Amino acid sequence: MCGIAGWFDTTGCSPPDRELIARMTGTLVHRGPDGQGFHFAPGIALGHRRLAIIDLATGDQPMFNDSKSVAIVFNGEIYNFRELRQELVGRGHRFNTASDTEVIIRAWEEWQERCVDQLTGMFAFALWDAPQRKLFLARDRLGEKPLYYALLPDGGLIFGSELKALLVHPGVSRQIDPCAVEDFFALGYVPEPRTIYRNVLKLPAAHTLTVTRGKQVHLHEYWKPASVPGHPRQADEVAGELIDLLARITKSQLVADVPVGAFLSGGVDSSGTAALMAEAAAGPIRCFTIGFDDPRFDETAYAAAVAKRYSAEHIVRHMTGTETEFVSALARIFDEPFGDSSALPSCFLMQLAREHVKVALSGDGGDELFAGYRRYAFHQREQRLRHIIPAPLRRLMFGALGEVYPRLDRGPRFLRARHTFRELSLDPEPGFFLNVSITEDDERAALFTAGFRRSLQGYHSSEVISRYWSQAPGDDPLAVAQYVDLKTWLPGDILTKVDRTAMAFGLETRVPMLDHRFVEWALALPGRMKIFNGTQKYVLKRAFERLVPRDVLYRPKRGFSVPLASWFRGALGTAFRQDITARSGL
Repeated sequence: MCGIAGWFDTTGCSPPDRELIARMTGTLVHRGPDGQGFHFAPGIALGHRRLAIIDLATGDQPMFNDSKSVAIVFNGEIYNFRELRQELVGRGHRFNTASDTEVIIRAWEEWQERCVDQLTGMFAFALWDAPQRKLFLARDRLGEKPLYYALLPDGGLIFGSELKALLVHPGVSRQIDPCAVEDFFALGYVPEPRTIYRNVLKLPAAHTLTVTRGKQVHLHEYWKPASVPGHPRQADEVAGELIDLLARITKSQLVADVPVGAFLSGGVDSSGTAALMAEAAAGPIRCFTIGFDDPRFDETAYAAAVAKRYSAEHIVRHMTGTETEFVSALARIFDEPFGDSSALPSCFLMQLAREHVKVALSGDGGDELFAGYRRYAFHQREQRLRHIIPAPLRRLMFGALGEVYPRLDRGPRFLRARHTFRELSLDPEPGFFLNVSITEDDERAALFTAGFRRSLQGYHSSEVISRYWSQAPGDDPLAVAQYVDLKTWLPGDILTKVDRTAMAFGLETRVPMLDHRFVEWALALPGRMKIFNGTQKYVLKRAFERLVPRDVLYRPKRGFSVPLASWFRGALGTAFRQDITARSGL
């Protein structure tokens, strides 16, 4: 795991500004505290910060082919690099290192832009092919690793693992993108390809960007989540197949030349992942858990039960709401607005894990693949009603109920019917947007000035959902909702949170459930394998029954939530107010 940055002159062969590239790369020292390297040539500059995980002796970057005509800077891990290496040796390629980075170089020599099709793992890399005068940027299929880029007015293209690396460059405009502001207030994050700045973009997940000097920039989507047919029909058969596949993937992700641990929240996904890791590991594993003083949010007892079952070294630390040191760090970590409150405990968890290991396995992805979020069950039930009640009657009846029902956002869940009535009055796509929104249209309208609303030029954040709704394979309402989340919520919120908070402390995270082969396998499952008789993540829980205590599997879902209201009334709220005041100069 590392940080990368660089510059490319798309119009000529100007000499690179070495000091500037060094400063851009230097902003990423937290991602790669173990060393740095650079490649400078006319019209091109590559910078790298290294977090040494595999091939500690010969894995330094930038790395080159034998003739020095191809150079690469790479952030991530390629889990099938040994198999690929063997195939490439059979095709006549020679290797000088034991690293996965060199496998990408040889794969480029063999397959050019199609090399990404051969890679299984998480990655963001920049590869310079001097004879072709070509810069090739690539990002992994699910978006575990980030990559930002900007085309400058002078014809330069700059890129980096985090937004902060690009903002060092004086040619980058700090003009705010009003559409990104609308997205943030609607969804709680800025979805790709936008950033908060108008002229800086995220390379979307599963995309490559090819830039040839003097020619056009070409953006290419090389993979889309798609189901692979052929599942057995019985739940027990599917559960067995699930465990076999996920166990192999988990074992493959334990490869490292440094200590590896696991996050253990006490929920279904992290417990199953830790259990599979324990079965594959040569000795006792280390697990990391964050607890809370408020018992309504604390799940350490469930995590402890799993850890005890596998004789794991269980390292627990409690948050009290007085961890004010993270307040000023959050803006620096994320670089742009990010509204997920679980970023706070994530920082605390990553810091704890990094004190003991350099790599940690995460259970993320289970909710998206196996319908663990409550919104999926709501969406499924609402869609059944939409099929029964004609649209004009729905709009009239539920629209009226949504208008007269009081807004009880802070009341018990069974009293919060206004939102449901409004969703039912809408068609599936706008209904799902309302489901995932953190604010409603009238709330955003009250926040935005008239001038700002004009600057949106009619843009509405529902376009983020629409972009992927129409692309979803099939017409099953649950599968469509999951596809949209895989393209929006997962890379924009969940994986952004995991990557930035982990890398802020020089920790590599690996997510077995987001192996693209497992994603395709899970997407092919029928809806009844995901939600059955009111049980969400049904087949995943069936699969984990051999590994995880039943009271962990079948208890009500909590999620990684925090007692934010009480914290904001105490020291944490005071620290946030002071930080905002200081930053705004008030």
